[in-house]
Amino acid sequence: MRVLRALPIAAWMIALAVIGIAATATATAMLSTWLPAWAAAVIAAACIGGVVGITILRVLKPMRALFRALAGTVASYRDGDFSFGLRWSGAADLAELVASHNALGDALREQRLGLVQRELLLDTMVQNTPVSMVLIDPNRRVVLGNLAARRMLGGGRRLEGQAFDTVLEHAEPAVREAFERGGDGMFTVGREDDEDIFHLSRRSFRLNGRLHELLLLRQLTAELRRQEVQTWKKVIRVISHELNNSLAPIASLAHSGTELLRRGQHERLPEALATIEERARHLEGFIRDYARFAKLPAPRAAAVEWSRFVAQLQTQVECVADVHPANGVAHFDAAQLEQALINLLKNAHESGGPPEQVRLSVRRMSEGWRIEVQDRGSGMNAAVLANALLPFYSTKRHGTGLGLALAREIVEAHGGRIALLNREGGGLCVSMVLPDR
Repeated sequence: MRVLRALPIAAWMIALAVIGIAATATATAMLSTWLPAWAAAVIAAACIGGVVGITILRVLKPMRALFRALAGTVASYRDGDFSFGLRWSGAADLAELVASHNALGDALREQRLGLVQRELLLDTMVQNTPVSMVLIDPNRRVVLGNLAARRMLGGGRRLEGQAFDTVLEHAEPAVREAFERGGDGMFTVGREDDEDIFHLSRRSFRLNGRLHELLLLRQLTAELRRQEVQTWKKVIRVISHELNNSLAPIASLAHSGTELLRRGQHERLPEALATIEERARHLEGFIRDYARFAKLPAPRAAAVEWSRFVAQLQTQVECVADVHPANGVAHFDAAQLEQALINLLKNAHESGGPPEQVRLSVRRMSEGWRIEVQDRGSGMNAAVLANALLPFYSTKRHGTGLGLALAREIVEAHGGRIALLNREGGGLCVSMVLPDR
């Protein structure tokens, strides 16, 4: 019987048809002895046809159950459930279909398991990376926030589902300003004795056909500290080299002057003394330039009217100024801030953008004053942004690398903060915030 059930469906149908025809013919012949031929044929066909129909229904019943099972497994695959298979011991051609269906389920199950494992690995990496990662949907709601982002922006609480603007309301002012500016940038959180430096990058991409934004906040404090150590080592080498280049000829000339005095050759002394003076003055200027940065005096804050201060600044460096309110008064060291802004405005003019696009903006804020120097140059790439505030770091061939570092020292000495941000459409914005008093 098992062998018969394993026959193909076509063999079953042909066998039933042959048996039905033979049985109908036999029954017709037997009934025609008592009945007319046409009546015998009708009765035989009705009886044998009923038996054949019932037999076909019984044969097809397991197949209908199999088809329902196949439809159910397809629905389960669509819902992501690959945890079961089918068994079939009937028709051979359907057995091949069931085997193929089970093989498909096994392949989907293995792929699903691989995807789950990769997702778990990716989620573990994302959650444990020190980089704060926030994914925002088109409605500005947080889709994903890793552990670092929760600590930095949510006080350790989950961020998913919250409006990102609401999350930013509880963040540090420097963080809010960096996100409000748009584009990539670097900013400082905290004060001089306890500050952290962060790099912000923003990337947009499509997920499920919708535009999402990925925000990355990377802490650079430790890295910059290591780089500062390397920078200071370089500075020490430069100073040692310059000192040796000046002190060696001074010592040699001093010895030569002593010999000239001993021999009574006084006519050559003025030349030797002049050379010693020239080298000493060069060394003095070299040391003074470094000392000016290293020994920045404490700011002597006084009331300064912004309109007069900016007008004085424009006589030294060309820029388009925008002061609001025009009659605003702030308290700061005018000489130090002027020095910082002159350096920043000169950098803006050297950025490669149009000179008329160099702007100086002063705005009143609830916590103080925001001063921005903007240009339409080439901006800064990630590597330059990460090092721009380091002392003696410069991308210019003859640059000293003190302009931005000095501006940072001056702003932080006033209790403020500074941030570098690439502008949308090209260019750089150096943003400084000074407290009211």
